[in-house]
Amino acid sequence: MATVATDLKDALARCGRGEKAALRVIYESECPAMIGVALRIVKRRELAEEVVQEAYVKIWRNAHRYDPELGPPKAWLYAIVRNQALNVLRDGRREDLVDEVPEDLGSAVEAYQAIERLPDASALRRCLDGLEPRRRASLVMAYVDGFSHGEIAGRLAVPLGTVKAWIRRSLVALKECMG
Repeated sequence: MATVATDLKDALARCGRGEKAALRVIYESECPAMIGVALRIVKRRELAEEVVQEAYVKIWRNAHRYDPELGPPKAWLYAIVRNQALNVLRDGRREDLVDEVPEDLGSAVEAYQAIERLPDASALRRCLDGLEPRRRASLVMAYVDGFSHGEIAGRLAVPLGTVKAWIRRSLVALKECMG
């Protein structure tokens, strides 16, 4: 009886020779787990599915490069999925997938309530209050809500580079303010 690793190794070799049925074997064996890996990285189901679809295209095109001597087939397959997901994050493509651009930033992110719960005499609250509102919003969205820079750019309707600069400068300002 063949193991999953042997089946995947064989399927990758057959993909490398252009056998489409072999890609289906890999897909049926690994697709749900690959979507799970991508989902943990990109945090959105539809984007995770897109990542996996693109990963399968790369697997198909590069299967002939897989070398069983360098590691198990699953490691090779999941490295492609992981790298594709990270590339999507770096490209900022998540900014196109926000549900809507909120009109009122205060109602858009529940994290603002966390700032309001800080004591008035708190140094952190004083320093956060000293930031320009959109810079403070980007910082809170990144560190309290866990949004990526691309998602913040989409929600605030500003360029990705602007969000990155706001967050970087806001962190420097907080550090200086906090002493």
